[in-house]
Amino acid sequence: MNYPLLKLAAIDIGSNAVRCQISAVLHYGDRYRLKRVEYVRYPLRLGEDVFATGRISPAREDKFVKFLHALKLLMEVHDVAHYLVCATSAMRTAANAPEIVARVQKELNMPIQVIDGQAEAAYINRVIEHLLEDNKHYLHIDVGGGSTEFNIYHDRRKVASQSFEVGSIRRMQQEESGVSSDALNGTWQRMEDWVKENGRKYHVTRAIGTGGNINKLYSLAQPSLDKPVTRRRIATILNNLSKMTMDERVNVAMLNPDRADVIVPAGQIYLSAMEWSNITQMIVPDIGLKDGMLQTLFEQHFDEIDPLNQHADHLPLATVPSRTNGME
Repeated sequence: MNYPLLKLAAIDIGSNAVRCQISAVLHYGDRYRLKRVEYVRYPLRLGEDVFATGRISPAREDKFVKFLHALKLLMEVHDVAHYLVCATSAMRTAANAPEIVARVQKELNMPIQVIDGQAEAAYINRVIEHLLEDNKHYLHIDVGGGSTEFNIYHDRRKVASQSFEVGSIRRMQQEESGVSSDALNGTWQRMEDWVKENGRKYHVTRAIGTGGNINKLYSLAQPSLDKPVTRRRIATILNNLSKMTMDERVNVAMLNPDRADVIVPAGQIYLSAMEWSNITQMIVPDIGLKDGMLQTLFEQHFDEIDPLNQHADHLPLATVPSRTNGME
């Protein structure tokens, strides 16, 4: 059978954008796969409010609820069987997040899980592990709008992880406001110390980068499809972008406005982590939190997908998309 067995959806509420992906579960031959049938991204930028004031403003809250309502209708049109909604750094930092979560539950009957950095990394781990080679050491770097997650893998197993409250929007706002002393430098130093210490301890030699900004940097680098990008190439692109005005980034580099202002602060985190760990190349798969959420849904509802449990040996599902077919 290769028709959709059912549809699953993941909604990722990030500090910069809200993303929704709807995927169909297909079965053909001896394997299952998830085929993307709908993807929506809206740059709501909850982090702009939260990292400046500690709260989500009423205007942005209303827009947030309206957008989730639109996504709920979209899922209904697609006959989505199961979905997950997860919120990350901005929502877990916002003082009024519990009230907003309660409002969404009451008005839309949509449960939101506000997850910490470790839970976020655990979701991504569900798909990252399919990329890894045996007996190799990797540093995984995931930079969001409000936080950065580091994970170290050896022989396909996570051996160390840490989350830091440094992200693209948070770092941009700190630099623009002149908060560059104790708060910013202290966190940055702890991040550097962690990467250096664990990089040496586990002898990491390869980097994996996930997140919207590294995906865009990868496309600007224009390496061969599915090939690593070098640290030198990332540094060159960031140097060129840093010399551009916002108008030039949008109209010459062809970046979306919500990407143009955060891509350099985010890119500097990736580049710094590679320098601290003395890694010269990075693999950039087209995956993220939403893919791990979809993988989780697939595993949780596998009995519904295959009620006779005829294909249990094929779990976990290899859902990792390549850059040539990830936009299906």
